[in-house]
Amino acid sequence: MKKAILATKVGMTQIFNEDGALIPVTVLQAGPCSVTQVKTVENDGYSAVQVGFVDKREKLVNKPMKGMFDKAGVSYKRFVREFKFENAEEYSVADEIKADIFEAGDKVDATAIAKGKGFQGAIKRHGQSRGPMAHGSKYHRHAGSNGACSSPSKVFKGKKMPGHMGAKKVTVQNLEVVRVDVENNLLLVKGAVPGPKKALVTIKETVKSGK
Repeated sequence: MKKAILATKVGMTQIFNEDGALIPVTVLQAGPCSVTQVKTVENDGYSAVQVGFVDKREKLVNKPMKGMFDKAGVSYKRFVREFKFENAEEYSVADEIKADIFEAGDKVDATAIAKGKGFQGAIKRHGQSRGPMAHGSKYHRHAGSNGACSSPSKVFKGKKMPGHMGAKKVTVQNLEVVRVDVENNLLLVKGAVPGPKKALVTIKETVKSGK
């Protein structure tokens, strides 16, 4: 991996390309990310770049994190993540990673925590079908039979039932970067990206580029 950045989700809109085709896009505020540490095989056992994103007030930073930011000489950050870049040795502490590392046409993977839906039934959660809606059916939006009675006398693990939906880490692969606004550090990605507005999104070059 050579390209990655942290971003926040601004929202969705639509743009027209040069051919006049309408394209739905997700707008991402990508960076700038400050390099807080460069990890090497000699010192840490692996090669990576640690970055910070979104400024944070000093009173909200604990002492260990404050010492790390002070040592790096960067402002206090809300989010800290690591990227295992192939060219990690090319980065230095306090360098900035901006949206211009990507360009239109690049394929990326977007990872974020999906919107939480709360406790949902089997129809919304798993797409199951409802029963007849007539008054006498008494079976409308239930999950249906859970299993046999005396044998095996249990419900097997993995049974699709009502429960907590959403609020999980989701990755959407092979999205296309439609436009890059270098001046404002904005990425316009074709299609939908997981998470609500203002969610933290990790953008990496796709792992399926050759498929």
